[in-house]
Amino acid sequence: METVALHTRLREGREADYDRIHATIPVELDGALREAGVHSWRIWRSGRELFHLVEVDDYQAMRAFLAEHPANVPWQAQMAELLEVEDDYSGAEPDVRLVWELP
Repeated sequence: METVALHTRLREGREADYDRIHATIPVELDGALREAGVHSWRIWRSGRELFHLVEVDDYQAMRAFLAEHPANVPWQAQMAELLEVEDDYSGAEPDVRLVWELP
C-alpha cells in the first residue's frame, strides 16, 4: 500500500463552495474510489490551501482507473471550477515528498 500526500489550491473565494460540496461526495464516486484501491482519502484545508493524504494500493493504477470513470469525470469537472489548477490526469507524479516522520 502507498501513502501519497497531495497539495492543491482553491480559486479565491471558493472555500465555502469546496467545503459544502465535500460535505457529501456522490455514492458512485465513493464506490469508484474504493474499486480503484483507495483505502483512505483525507483532506485538510487552510484558507485556500488543500492538503490531501491518500492511502491506496497503487496510486498510478488508481489514477488510470479513474481518468475516464463515469463517476469521476463529472466530479473532476465540478472540482475544476473550484481549483486554481485543474487536474488533467496527465499522469504527473505528486509533488509533495516525505521529508521526515516520527518513527
